[in-house]
Amino acid sequence: MNEGDDYLVVSHVQPDGDAVSSTLAAAWLLGKLGKKAVLANEDLVPDRLRFMAGSEGILRYGENQGRKFKRIIAVDCADFKRIGRIAEWFEDGYELLNIDHHPTNNGYGAVNLVVPDAAATAQILYGLVRTACMPLEQPAAEMLYTGLLTDTGGFRYSNTDTRVMQAASELLEAGAGGHAIADRLLERMSLPQLKLLRLGLNRMEFHYGDRVCTMHISPEDMQETGAAPEDLEGLVNYARNVEGVEAGILFKGLRDGSVKASLRSGGTLDVAAIASRFGGGGHIRAAGCRIDGPIEEAMSSLLAVIREELKD
Repeated sequence: MNEGDDYLVVSHVQPDGDAVSSTLAAAWLLGKLGKKAVLANEDLVPDRLRFMAGSEGILRYGENQGRKFKRIIAVDCADFKRIGRIAEWFEDGYELLNIDHHPTNNGYGAVNLVVPDAAATAQILYGLVRTACMPLEQPAAEMLYTGLLTDTGGFRYSNTDTRVMQAASELLEAGAGGHAIADRLLERMSLPQLKLLRLGLNRMEFHYGDRVCTMHISPEDMQETGAAPEDLEGLVNYARNVEGVEAGILFKGLRDGSVKASLRSGGTLDVAAIASRFGGGGHIRAAGCRIDGPIEEAMSSLLAVIREELKD
């Protein structure tokens, strides 16, 4: 980060809390180092995440008017393809710093700061701020706290350890509004999200002695409910949270005929290894992949792989 004065900061398509907060925190850190930064994502920042300072400045694909960038910082991207079409903004011979916490990250950067045991990419950036002995300002504290909160499921997932809680405590001391952030991101639900939940619950199916629970949402469901991609956030957890379920899966049909599968482990099942069989990745207990073909075929293919893993 000390070399050059002009950077492009990117994260993965369909950005979540950690992706948006890490994008903004990286830009804040660059600013403190006297550097300029342009922020971009192929998709819109979800409405619920727009409370963070600077979120309105994250550009979408098509908004840079042909400009190319040499120095790139990618945050929270498990692999290069997750950057999406924003990669078209990169100059030939670009230099990329890859900051991430996904165990499946393949080290696609010229420099790779990948910390698989970090709960969130925001935690890695928090460490950089502390290493640089920079005073934490309230807006930056809210960004970093948001990344920690969302990627630990409100500090409930198994990646919540003493380091996470120590960081969260210091971010609260620096001015992060913990209660307000949690209320906005964990408690509130939009009407389209509620309609999707009703559909998903009605379509719950159990497999292999009730050890696997699936749900599915079609493109027509999204249109009829007026839902945005962000309204699917957390829906898969209803499948995972059923007592005795070892894997919860949400299948979302896409307009191009493919299916996005979100997998959550309720026990020791490594869903990242399962997702990697289909070109996806993630974490041991939370992963995703994309499968070509209709939902019925995608479900059959993925469930067959899971059955192999359950035999062990």
